[in-house]
Amino acid sequence: MRDFMAALDARGDLIHVYREVDPKHELAAVTQAAIKLGKPLLFHNVKGTKFPVLTSIYATRERIAEVLGIESKDFCRAWSKLANAPKVGDTPLLPEISAADDDYFDCKLSDLPLLTYSERDGAPYFTSAMFYAKEPETGVGNLSFHRSMFISDKELRCRLAPRHHLTLYHEKAEKMGRYLEAAMLIGPPATAFLTAAAPIPYDEDELEVAARLAGKPIPLRRCKHLDLMVPASTEIVIEGRFLPNERRDEGPFGEFMGYYVPVGKNAVFEVLGVTCRKDAVFHSILCGAPEEVLTLELSVSAKIYERVSSVLPGIIDVTCQPFVLHSVVKIRQQYEGHARQVLIAVMGAEPTWAKMVTVVDEDVDIYNMDDVMWAILTRSRPDKDFITIPDTPTFYRDPQKDHWGRMGIDATAPFARRDEFVRKRIPGATTVDLSQYIEPRK
Repeated sequence: MRDFMAALDARGDLIHVYREVDPKHELAAVTQAAIKLGKPLLFHNVKGTKFPVLTSIYATRERIAEVLGIESKDFCRAWSKLANAPKVGDTPLLPEISAADDDYFDCKLSDLPLLTYSERDGAPYFTSAMFYAKEPETGVGNLSFHRSMFISDKELRCRLAPRHHLTLYHEKAEKMGRYLEAAMLIGPPATAFLTAAAPIPYDEDELEVAARLAGKPIPLRRCKHLDLMVPASTEIVIEGRFLPNERRDEGPFGEFMGYYVPVGKNAVFEVLGVTCRKDAVFHSILCGAPEEVLTLELSVSAKIYERVSSVLPGIIDVTCQPFVLHSVVKIRQQYEGHARQVLIAVMGAEPTWAKMVTVVDEDVDIYNMDDVMWAILTRSRPDKDFITIPDTPTFYRDPQKDHWGRMGIDATAPFARRDEFVRKRIPGATTVDLSQYIEPRK
């Protein structure tokens, strides 16, 4: 992460904030206001801590594509290729290194920036930390994001969502009468950040996938208090363990959907120690901002693309726009009813997030919602091409059933009349240099 931050800074794409900011609301407010600038911010002077705070570093599709060395509009196809690339040669993907004593230092949890984001948040939260833990029986490693509420130097309370791999690890360890050891990584290698949000199979080590995405090994160092290895370049590592059969009040917290999640009984994480790199930078994610939502959208899109492409032809690209609950699929029509099959396949492939699905032809820019809406308004009939499936759950945390029901829109041109729906084009309109024609007013 530090290398990527330095590269952005070298070309003038990092905004430095030297004025003192309050960790309670002010830092979040500045981050929110600066989203329209499209650049990450580095806060050098955060009240109550010596650590600088970095926000919004992964907040655009272009920057995430740069991390992976791909084109920004080829994410699904490129992710699938990179994540499943076979290992080449005998070089280990995760080599162990010996960490020098002066490379890292110890601190308390309360020495870190304790950031309170939204008005009604119950306490400061850690939002960017991803947990690294190992499956209690197989030892396979998992990376995943879970919000953590600060209680004291020795205790965090964490939201472990249903069906997430870490949740299954914790439940399995509880049945075995064991703690689940875990390391919280703040500022790990950039590809590890992406892998933590991605749909990686249960039996695949996500740090190894991160190394494949990076195209090179990720050196690991040993934790001080746990029998775990973590990426050596991680800025801050919080070591601890989940207490078995213990749930305590956590919340409220302003989440990515724009609402507060109320107080609930959630997992308890006992902090055993904190280690930091020399001159460590603290990475913060503003929940609901592009840095969080875009990462989730990309992971959901990649999962849908992989799963649907394996059973149906003609899948060109997938995105989730303008929010993760809406999947937009671009296809090359192969036969009558093709788009209808895609609608149903997407809902089956993604039971949690695909609340609404729109299928469009290959001439539509799915990254431009104006273009998607144009296709809906000119190529679909509401009485024929809008499909609703009632009383079907989607989002997993929905006790009031607010997200039940699904909707699909076939916004493709009628298969038998495709020639009548060829879009008009003006040759040269997208490449013309207006400065050659319009002189500035003197």
